Amino acid sequence: MIAATLRQPIATIALGLTVVFHGTWARAADTSPWDADSQARMRLIAGSSMRAGVEIRLSPGWKTYWRYPGDSGVPPRFDFTGSQNVKSVEVAWPAPHAFTDDSGTSIGYKNGVIFPLRIVPDDPKRPVQIRLKLEYGVCEKYCALVNGAAELALAGEPSSLEGAIAKAEALVPKRAKLGDDAPLAIRTVRREAGTDHPRIIVDVATPDPGPVELFAEGPTPDWALPVPAPIEGAPAGLRRFAFALDGLPPGATASGARLTFTLVAGDRAIEVATQLD
Repeated sequence: MIAATLRQPIATIALGLTVVFHGTWARAADTSPWDADSQARMRLIAGSSMRAGVEIRLSPGWKTYWRYPGDSGVPPRFDFTGSQNVKSVEVAWPAPHAFTDDSGTSIGYKNGVIFPLRIVPDDPKRPVQIRLKLEYGVCEKYCALVNGAAELALAGEPSSLEGAIAKAEALVPKRAKLGDDAPLAIRTVRREAGTDHPRIIVDVATPDPGPVELFAEGPTPDWALPVPAPIEGAPAGLRRFAFALDGLPPGATASGARLTFTLVAGDRAIEVATQLD
């Protein structure tokens, strides 16, 4: 697992202000200042219509993690406590990739990532102030936890970073149904008996023969399912993945459990939730 080493941010976080004049809002900044670590930095960026993003940039060779990190690592933890005029903040997760090393297979991002945010204000007529505390893991030859903080005012105006947020939103897996007859689809999920642990067999359709990745999540974060691996035996025109039904928390049973699968092919990705028989 990732070493629990804390790194203190070295950048000073400036307060982004939105000023109200006779019922109109003065223009807010498009970004907060960077909060920097030696190998990673983060900031908040603004889009239009109460949309925003959390941007992380990494040094070459370094990675950070998805909501399910795989065999090692920790997922980012977003804390928006202290935000003003904010009813809710929804974090979206762009499609990740798998990275294999001596510690196993981890799931996440290299170079950088933008997590899109959907913000619902308490009062749409008043300004919004987003305050974020972010804990995220970074790893290369050694690993660390980074604590970052950022603050940004949102006025719902056009932003120079609208394109970057839209691109990140396009990378978020689209929700789909099991068995869809689409070029990119998860066709079947079935449980196969094994000697030690049952296996889950997943057949998928892809629009081209390029690289494909499949990730599996349990119904709660304490499930630690293996990363599905490609195997032979798929029907014509499909690809087959399998993983041992292992990593269940104490007392949990697979029967009736709701699993979530994320299928990634190039810049396209889908997410399918299904209940095991």
